[in-house]
Amino acid sequence: MLLTQNVQAIELQAKLFRGFSDSSRLAILRALLEGPRTVGEIVAQTGLSQPNTSNHLACLRDCGLVITEQDGRFVSYALSDKRIAHLLRLADEILAQVAKGVYECVHYEKSKPRRPKSRMVRSGASKQRAR
Repeated sequence: MLLTQNVQAIELQAKLFRGFSDSSRLAILRALLEGPRTVGEIVAQTGLSQPNTSNHLACLRDCGLVITEQDGRFVSYALSDKRIAHLLRLADEILAQVAKGVYECVHYEKSKPRRPKSRMVRSGASKQRAR
C-alpha cells in the first residue's frame, strides 16, 4: 500500500514537471513572473506565435499552473500559486551551480519531431501520394 502511494506521488510529481519541461510553456510561465499578462502581451514578450501561446496557455490552465481573469474584452493570465514563481527562481539558482553539466547532458536532449508517414491513396486506376 505504501509503495503504491509512493509510486502514485512520484507519477503525479513527474506529471507536474512535464508542465515545466516544454520550452514554450516555460517561456510563458517566466513571462508571468512579472504579473498577469494578456495573450498579446505574452506573445510580445516571448516571441511565440499567438496560436502557439494560446494552446500552451490552455494546457497550463487545464493543469492548474495558471489562472485566468476576465477584464472587459480581455483575459489576463497569471500564475496560480506564488510557489511556481519560487520554483522557477530556485531553478535559476540550481542552474547557476550545475549549468555546465546540464548543458552537456546527452540524456535529456530534445526529441526530434517526427515526420508523418505519407500514405498511398487510390484515385481511379492510378495511385497518388496523400499528404
